[in-house]
Amino acid sequence: MNQSSRIIELSHPENAIALAGLKEENLKLISSQTGVQVILRGQEVHIYGEDTPVERAYQVIKSLKPYWKEAKQISTPEILTAFQAFDTGQTQEYRELQQTVLARTKRGELIRAKTFRQRQYIQAIQTHDITFCIGPAGTGKTFLAAVLAVQSLLANQCERIILTRPAVEAGEKLGFLPGDLQQKVDPFLRPLYDALHEFIEAEKIPDLMERGKIEVAPLAYMRGRTLSNAFVIVDEAQNTTPAQLKMVLTRLGLGSKMVVTGDITQTDLPSHQESGLAVASKILQSVKGIAFCHFSKSDVVRHPLVQRIVEAYEQYD
Repeated sequence: MNQSSRIIELSHPENAIALAGLKEENLKLISSQTGVQVILRGQEVHIYGEDTPVERAYQVIKSLKPYWKEAKQISTPEILTAFQAFDTGQTQEYRELQQTVLARTKRGELIRAKTFRQRQYIQAIQTHDITFCIGPAGTGKTFLAAVLAVQSLLANQCERIILTRPAVEAGEKLGFLPGDLQQKVDPFLRPLYDALHEFIEAEKIPDLMERGKIEVAPLAYMRGRTLSNAFVIVDEAQNTTPAQLKMVLTRLGLGSKMVVTGDITQTDLPSHQESGLAVASKILQSVKGIAFCHFSKSDVVRHPLVQRIVEAYEQYD
C-alpha cells in the first residue's frame, strides 16, 4: 500500500489539549486502533502511514470535532464509538448522538450519550414504563437514569423522584450502623445523591425531600405502597432477592416510570442466594412494556483504568 499523510488544523491550544487527552492517551488510542502515527505539533495533528488507515484515523478525528471544538475532554468510549460509527457506516447516527443534549449540569457541562448503547438506554427509558440496565461499574447506568429523572421532575412530567436500593453491602446490615434512618441509608445512596447534586443545588435537596419531591429510602420501605406519578430508580438491583425485586416492580402505579440498574457480576448476596436481577432478566425479557439494556466494558465512561480493571476481572472469571 502507498504511504500518505494528512494534517488537521486546530483553532486553539484548548482544542489540541482536548483532542490529545491526558499524556496524549487519545492520540495513542487512535494510533493503536489504526496502526498509523498520530503526532501533535502545536495546533496541528499530523497523521502518517498507509493510505487506508490514515484516512480512517483522519475521518475519526474529524468526527470528534464537536467535542474538541468545545475544548471538551474526550473519553475512550467516545473515540471507540467514533470508530464503530465509521466502520459500520453509522456516521449519521453518530452525528445524531453528538447533537442530542440531555441536560446541562450546574457547571454548564453538556450531558450527552457517549456510546450507542447509552443512547439506546436513554431511548428505552423515554419509551418504556420499566427499563432494566445491566452492566459493569462506570457505564453511566445510575447517572443517566438520574439525569432523566431530574429532567422529568423539572418539566412537571412526574410529581416526585424515588431513589431506592437494597441495604446489602459487603455483608453490612442497616441495624449495625449508627444514627437515625437517614444517616443509616445515606452511605448506601451516595451514588444517587452525587447524580442529583450535578443538577440541583445542594441546599435545595433537603427542601425537596421534605416536600416529598425527592424520596430516598431502602428497598424494604417500598413494601405495601403504590408508586404513582413517580420516576423510580432501583439501584444495585443485583443485591435484591427475587422476592424483593418482584415486590418493588409490582409497586409501580399509574403515570410512573421505573429504571432498574445493576451489575450481575458484583452481587453482595450470600453465595447460596440467587440475585433478583438475574431472575428478572430471565423471566421478564419478553414482557411488553419492559426494556432490557446491556452495557459492556466498552461503555465504561469513568477513568480509563476502570475499563482495564473490568476487562482483567472478566478474563480472570
